[in-house]
Amino acid sequence: MSEATIAAPTAGGVPKVSKISETIIRIAGNSQDGIQAIGGFLARLAGRSEQEVMTFMTIPSTISGGPSIFQVRIGSGEVLSSGDDADVLLAFYQHSYEDHISSLKKGGIVLYDSDHVDPKPEWEKDYHHVGVPISGLTVEAIGGTAKDKGKNIFTLGLVAKMFDLNVAKLTQLVSERFTGKDTSVLNNALAAFHAGYSHSLGNVLETFQFVESQKKDGQQVVMNGNEALAYGLIAAGVRFGAGYPITPWSDVMEILRRELPKYGGMFIQCEDEIASISMALGGSYAGRVSVTGSSGPGISLKTEALGWAVMAEMPLVICDIQRGGPSTGMPTNVEQSDLNIAVFGGHGDSPRVVIAPANVEDCFYTAIEAVNIAREYSVPVIILSDQAIATRIEAFTEPNLEKVCQDISPDLTPVLDHKPYDLSVASGVTHHRAPGTKIQSGKYPIATGLEHDELGHPTGSPKLHMQMVSKRRKKLQVLAAKLPTPALYGPSEGNVLLVGWGSTQGPLKEAVDRARTAGDSVSSIHIKHLNPLPPGLEDIFAGFNHVFVVEMNDEGIYGYGQLAGLLRARYCDPKIRGITKTDGLTFKVKEILERAKSNVAAGLRKL
Repeated sequence: MSEATIAAPTAGGVPKVSKISETIIRIAGNSQDGIQAIGGFLARLAGRSEQEVMTFMTIPSTISGGPSIFQVRIGSGEVLSSGDDADVLLAFYQHSYEDHISSLKKGGIVLYDSDHVDPKPEWEKDYHHVGVPISGLTVEAIGGTAKDKGKNIFTLGLVAKMFDLNVAKLTQLVSERFTGKDTSVLNNALAAFHAGYSHSLGNVLETFQFVESQKKDGQQVVMNGNEALAYGLIAAGVRFGAGYPITPWSDVMEILRRELPKYGGMFIQCEDEIASISMALGGSYAGRVSVTGSSGPGISLKTEALGWAVMAEMPLVICDIQRGGPSTGMPTNVEQSDLNIAVFGGHGDSPRVVIAPANVEDCFYTAIEAVNIAREYSVPVIILSDQAIATRIEAFTEPNLEKVCQDISPDLTPVLDHKPYDLSVASGVTHHRAPGTKIQSGKYPIATGLEHDELGHPTGSPKLHMQMVSKRRKKLQVLAAKLPTPALYGPSEGNVLLVGWGSTQGPLKEAVDRARTAGDSVSSIHIKHLNPLPPGLEDIFAGFNHVFVVEMNDEGIYGYGQLAGLLRARYCDPKIRGITKTDGLTFKVKEILERAKSNVAAGLRKL
């Protein structure tokens, strides 16, 4: 922020006002303090102000709560990541201050609750400290019985004053948040907000105004990845789903359970993961593409029924919102360690489609694509999202719902004859007719998890088994040939190519921009379609001396991550190496560049 400011002259002791193009604010406290609410208000205000925004959050996995952060990056131009180092740190407690001061840029602002934080003298020379008795002033503003409840909204007022934010829009957002609650709750929230906004931060502190944002085409919507995924499924025509709660998938389930009845659908919370996928498969058998979902532990339980979906060639969408593993692992932290189970999990040869959205907006459109692939190829499709995308908030252009929404109601038009597993179709792509469709020949097919003939009747024929295995494989090869080759970000030839998937796309693009500004030869690609892989990757790899796959999973026994392993197996190219980590946090741009430079300098031994 400070590097981009254009300082206005100070007059009469009034704090100077600086124009900024973006800022990064890190809010640190405990999960019970509602710090996610502060970040959410700021992010949604940015979206309603035609600004770019991206957030990042961590929350404790224990029911009792604990230390938590919410980082929000707001910009008048393009925002590709939640940012490396913060311009402003809001610290509610001593541990918030001490644990996160290192995340602040030198010369940055520490706005802290002086009721709970004692600043360290050795840090005061490097950072601009501003103490406000937030807890006490909140009680004073809304009454002693409130204790320090509402201090998050009081702090929102302080931030609004510091950055000259639109008070009317923030007031509206606060009012919307508390709609349906007792009037006194809303009144207390608004009183806390205005008290914070009215509090003087002192003449020594400059205030900031965002430069005019770039105009967007159409209205913006602001939501997190789980919301975008759920509404994308609804737009795609999904009207039935079943699931079991697990972090961080549960938000998708809750949205579908609330919204699907409005469109004539339903979502069932089942007794366990196995029942969930089985019930969803029943919905798909009945003629609609159904949805189920989970995180890594639940996906493990679903794999047997996933094999049935492959064998019976049923269209199904499975959402895997990845988190740290194995076992219950780190349920509220991000990881990309479910790729192998998504591609290979299960028994026998059970090919399925795996795709991974790159950002919040892409979650919406990926959901539609997943439904359409499932329908067209009669195959289960796994959407690999992750905790970072699931919980982060972004603003994007409102979809043209008239264009993208579709009706996938089953077609019950009578047919003369029907073979759901017709081997005469060269592509291997056949479709199951919904029960209730009249087959005029009277030869009705069945669906089974046993190997079968063209009508679905069980068979032990070695010849038929070979033909059916080939059929199930062949249709994914047909899909692979139609997939788009990933677009390069940067020149098509150079020294280093950074390869990413899922939520690493933004940081990779920002890393390329930063590296090329410094004179380094770096480009990147983002692979969305993970199984089958898209065509043309080998030609892209050939243009670079080093190919580093950046992913949030372990480097494994041989020194590279899960996608790197898939790519090395596919292309037999030893220059494909990994940049991995498992700290439960998203990649910072500087991390990527530092690791890439050290790998190049070390001249890694090729395996």
